[in-house]
Amino acid sequence: MVASPITASRTKISLQAVGKQFGHISVLEDICLEVGENEFVTVVGASGCGKSTLLRIIAGLETLSGGAILLNGKPVSDPGPERGMVFQDYSLYPWLTVIENVRFCRQLKAHQDPGNSLKEVHAAIGRSYALLELMGLLDRKDAYPNQLSGGMRQRVAIARALMSRPEVLLMDEPFGALDAQTREVMHDLILHLFKKERSTILFVTHDVEEAIYLGHRVVVLAPFPGRIDSIHSVPLPAERNADMKLTPEFLEIKKTILQRIRATSGVYTDQDVLQRLSETTH
Repeated sequence: MVASPITASRTKISLQAVGKQFGHISVLEDICLEVGENEFVTVVGASGCGKSTLLRIIAGLETLSGGAILLNGKPVSDPGPERGMVFQDYSLYPWLTVIENVRFCRQLKAHQDPGNSLKEVHAAIGRSYALLELMGLLDRKDAYPNQLSGGMRQRVAIARALMSRPEVLLMDEPFGALDAQTREVMHDLILHLFKKERSTILFVTHDVEEAIYLGHRVVVLAPFPGRIDSIHSVPLPAERNADMKLTPEFLEIKKTILQRIRATSGVYTDQDVLQRLSETTH
């Protein structure tokens, strides 16, 4: 069991021996992690380690099989407006415009709660415009998702997740389908949003370099069953730039994390494979 060194008074999310089973298969086991307020934590690991499942459990989209999840010291299990979720596949409604997609959840809540004041409605309208301006999409507010690029669609999805001012933003490989150049732009955008919105972010990715560049800490999950292998503090300044990826500190932590992923995944290194091929040719 590995726990992170966050002071209890600053803890936003606490995962206490979280476990998940599908039938007789244990997918997650004894996950213990504390995430501080306004902390950006990234999660990496080999395929099958349960990264996305863990995020869905925190969001309330999957049930726990064991343990507990605390938000601000209180147990949570169902979805709630204090947790926003961004998926890899955008999940936009194709029949709604950009601005309608961003406002959708707030409008749905307004219909369910007719007691909302006119002031709250106006505040929601103002926030939707402000978020689109922040995303550089205000001029595309009346466009439909099929008229946008992949990067634009993901920016709309992020704006929608931020609409309710969530305390925690959960991001499940949000840039996985984007090309390398667009990913670079999105990295700087999400760091800018993180600084401005001051949410706590849990970010799942397969890309170790992305995890290091964005995160204050990187959590490595090991598979079968999914469990925390190690947690790595990122020795970089809060203000990030692409040149940092070439520094010795960045390259060293990248090497360490990749070694842990290889060690826990059962995948052979290039040197192992070459050795085994050499042996079979004699």
